Amino acid sequence: MKIFAIGMNYIQHNKELDGALYKPEEPVIFLKADSSLLQNRKPFFLPDHLGQIDYEAEIVVRINRVGKTISQQFAHRYYDVVTLGIDFTARDLQKKLRAEGKPWDLCKGFDGAAAIGEWIPKEKFQDIQSLDFHLDINGSTVQQGNTADMLYKIDEIISYISQFYTLKTGDLLYTGTPVGVGPVKIDDRLDGYIEDQKVLELKVK
Repeated sequence: MKIFAIGMNYIQHNKELDGALYKPEEPVIFLKADSSLLQNRKPFFLPDHLGQIDYEAEIVVRINRVGKTISQQFAHRYYDVVTLGIDFTARDLQKKLRAEGKPWDLCKGFDGAAAIGEWIPKEKFQDIQSLDFHLDINGSTVQQGNTADMLYKIDEIISYISQFYTLKTGDLLYTGTPVGVGPVKIDDRLDGYIEDQKVLELKVK
C-alpha cells in the first residue's frame, strides 16, 4: 500500500504557509510511510522530540483498481470510497526542511502521521468535488473547507500521479488541506466530519 498526499492544494492555506496566494505549477506530491497510517480510532501519540505537530484535515480517497497513465476523464473509475483524514505535520521540522530544499518525508511520514476515518461510498454524494468538511477539536470547529476549492481536483491528481507510479488497489490519496491548520496537544479530542456525518474520532496522548 502506498499513501500519497498533495501539498499546497488550497490557495488560502498557501497564503497561511507562505504569505502569498498562489497555485503551484504542478501538483505537489509526497508519500507517507505505511507505518504512518492511524485508523480504527486509535490514539495519536504526540512525538515530543519533533517539536510542534499540526493537524491538517483533508479529504481522502481509496484506489480500487490497478492503473497506470490514467486519462483524467477515466480517473473517477479508480476510487470508490471517501473519508476525512488528518495529515499530521511536524511543522518546525518542515520549515527547516523547506528552507534547506530537502524532501518532506521526515516531517510528514513519521509513525501515526496519517490518521484516517471511516469510509463512505462516493455514490452517497452527488458531487465529490462539492463536499463540505470540517474538523473539531474539543467540541469547537477549527478547520473547514469544501472540495470545490481544490486547486487540483481529485481526478487531475490521480491522472498526474499515475504518470509516475502504478496505482494499486488499497492505495490512499490525501488531497490537501484548507486554511486553518494549527497545533495539537495532549488530551485533545479530534472529530472529523464530511457534510454532517462524523467519520473520524481520535484522542491525542
